[in-house]
Amino acid sequence: MATNDRALTLARAGDDDAFRALTDPYRHELQLHCYRIVGSTQDAEDLVQETMLAAWRGLEQFDQRASIRTWLYRIATNRSVDALRASARRPRRLDAMTELPEPSRRADPVWLEPYPDVLLEGLPDAAPGPDARYEVKEAISLAFVTGLQRLPPQQRAVLVLRDVLGFQAAEVAAMLDTTETAVHSLLRRARATVDSRLPTAAGRERAPLPGSRAERAIVGRFAEAVEAGDVETVVRLLTDDAWLRMPPQPYEYQGGAAIGRFLHDREARRGSPWRLVPTRANGQPAFGCYLPCPHTTIARPGGLLVLTLAGGDISAITWFADNSVFPHFGLPRTLAV
Repeated sequence: MATNDRALTLARAGDDDAFRALTDPYRHELQLHCYRIVGSTQDAEDLVQETMLAAWRGLEQFDQRASIRTWLYRIATNRSVDALRASARRPRRLDAMTELPEPSRRADPVWLEPYPDVLLEGLPDAAPGPDARYEVKEAISLAFVTGLQRLPPQQRAVLVLRDVLGFQAAEVAAMLDTTETAVHSLLRRARATVDSRLPTAAGRERAPLPGSRAERAIVGRFAEAVEAGDVETVVRLLTDDAWLRMPPQPYEYQGGAAIGRFLHDREARRGSPWRLVPTRANGQPAFGCYLPCPHTTIARPGGLLVLTLAGGDISAITWFADNSVFPHFGLPRTLAV
């Protein structure tokens, strides 16, 4: 009897260890899959737990016509789509920030959290299926995941399954209990929306390799300027068309002048510069930001910054004000200053 067949037989008989042997190799990739669809690290963790519980309870229905991996993806995808349709997964109302400089534009709110790079460690290096359209690095970037969050739930699922993971149309149709014709239609609409929102690569330098000297140089200059309260230097590090965004807030600032006004305004209201702790999110350099408390020697969390790089410049700054994401990044609750 093949190893997987034996483990399946034992798992169906109630053997927890055999079930984990079958499913644990896919936990990390399933969590990233759920994150791409729902845009939340915590929700993705919960959905993987729900997926494993559903798989444990449904082992008798697993007919082995597809692999264990494909079967788990089917469960995880449908759980994620259902979660998006459940109002309890998202706040009913967005409390907009007030007293901000005039933004360059107001976009639709995007409910999104950053994804810690530490959770990407240990993912299988196997190439995605032949139908995959996006490189691995692009498919975890904030720009791509943000584009996904602007799609209806089923379009998100189809785009990720087909263009990121490379599942065949027939497999995707089976996962979603629909037809191949419907899959092709959903995919066509999803691609058009995401492609229209992704930043164009034409004429723009690629980001430096993670951890490279070039990346360390630009990230280091940015950190020094922020901690010195030197807004002018931060602005000089930006591309001419750089964006500053604050999901889920709708306010977006483009260009050095607009971003500079915003940063000066925020610094004046805070009263002191940030203290930064480096980390990584969505394959990009990031910082946990801490604000010193007056008359104390500690600083408290104030948000997380993620940088998008283009060559030796910064093409986007994304600000996440929700401090609840800090534990996922291993960031301290307070910082000594």
